[in-house]
Amino acid sequence: MPELKRLHAGHAPAVLAFELANRAYFAASICDRGDDFFDRFTDRYNASLAEQQAGICAFYVLVAEDGSVLGRFNLYDVEDGTARLGYRVAERVAGRGVATASVRELCRMAIARHGLRTLRAATSHDNAASQKVLAKAGFVPVGPATPADLGGKSGTWYERDLQP
Repeated sequence: MPELKRLHAGHAPAVLAFELANRAYFAASICDRGDDFFDRFTDRYNASLAEQQAGICAFYVLVAEDGSVLGRFNLYDVEDGTARLGYRVAERVAGRGVATASVRELCRMAIARHGLRTLRAATSHDNAASQKVLAKAGFVPVGPATPADLGGKSGTWYERDLQP
């Protein structure tokens, strides 16, 4: 059974493999990371680990039994009990409830491990799958997301109150 694990240095090869294997799939619904992301992957990965260590962000990977990465689930800009949520899952598990289950699990972790009270997430109007994931995980639309928020696309901000 896949497990949501806190990102660490040892995950780097599996994360890179995940990103490369799913690049075209991701680019169909969200902005492509660009060649620079892959050219400078090690530097960016290490910078992410440093941000996590500083408490600015919290990064998680959904790891399959074989050690491969099935998804990334991230909390950005952790501050004052609030964070932004970002996630992506591998094409081979898309549409099977993996993203929804993992977002729900990350919401529990956000409370227990990070003391968060509110999560926000933005998705583009043309990303129906992400809209469904957020709705099923208890997020509600709270307003428009601009192209600046979504790398050139317009969409909607969603929010989930984590208080019991």
